[in-house]
Amino acid sequence: MAINRRARYEAHVPTIEPGSQEPSRISRTYGHKGWSQDPEQSPRQRPREAERVSAPAVLTDLKPPGGPLTGTPAVSVCVLTKRADFVRASNARRQGTPGIHLQGRKRAEGEAAGIRVGFTCSKKVGNAVARNRAKRRLREVARIVLPEMGLDGWDYVLVGRKDITATLPFDQLIADMRRAMKKVHG
Repeated sequence: MAINRRARYEAHVPTIEPGSQEPSRISRTYGHKGWSQDPEQSPRQRPREAERVSAPAVLTDLKPPGGPLTGTPAVSVCVLTKRADFVRASNARRQGTPGIHLQGRKRAEGEAAGIRVGFTCSKKVGNAVARNRAKRRLREVARIVLPEMGLDGWDYVLVGRKDITATLPFDQLIADMRRAMKKVHG
């Protein structure tokens, strides 16, 4: 069987033959009235001011499920966002409970004041839906427990546990957090 050498290059041959005349143009009265005649778009006008300004995430902005907080916490609770803060907290005090794993660290004198908290769930916890559910529950536990038991100048990291954090009864999760806080501080 003979192979045609020219057949190999057939894919690179243009499929549309060039026409001998300029393509026809539909006049504006019969064409689309919304389209401009200029094929290039005008540059988009940008807003002169910022559209949004994001504020730091604060856990005390939310209302608890039982109603509003009875009093405002003495210190603010902010969320950890930088990896270095998570690493420093993981190298400090730790306490495991059936529902959560708590890591806590007292910050140095020169660092920011207030309580800071971070949340993490590894892929061992499950898929993205399971991890997000576990983190939502950890956020709610921290919002309830930290204003009453957290100490000013401390960083806390709450780590979700596989198949437990998302399914444990919520009262048990709060009790685990309180028990872990006592052990980390004591």
